[in-house]
Amino acid sequence: QVQLVESGGGLVQAGGSQRLSCAASELTFSRYTMGWFRQAPGKERQFVARISWSGTTTYYATSVKGRFTISRDNAKNTAYLQMNSLKPEDTAVYYCAAGLGYWYSINYDYWGQGTQVTVSS
Repeated sequence: QVQLVESGGGLVQAGGSQRLSCAASELTFSRYTMGWFRQAPGKERQFVARISWSGTTTYYATSVKGRFTISRDNAKNTAYLQMNSLKPEDTAVYYCAAGLGYWYSINYDYWGQGTQVTVSS
């Protein structure tokens, strides 16, 4: 059974940094595009970033571009989201997802359970 397990969430002050990890199991990890999404209370889930199977191509939401960096280590079956210059509006549950398909229409088949990130002002 495929599992994606996020970790690294918690409470951080505005302007601080945090790194999220997403460990995959029972998945041919290196075949999949990996994405990060987030959902704030009372809001819809939104796209944050994604990275190609090889790690050579990335794409970010405008709201996080220049502050967040997505990466992956295929040898460790793990994806990461480095978050810098955090703002209170970054507070959300962060989810990782694995998907296949064309770069601009990835179908995310697998999702993690989420990890809470809270940014205090």
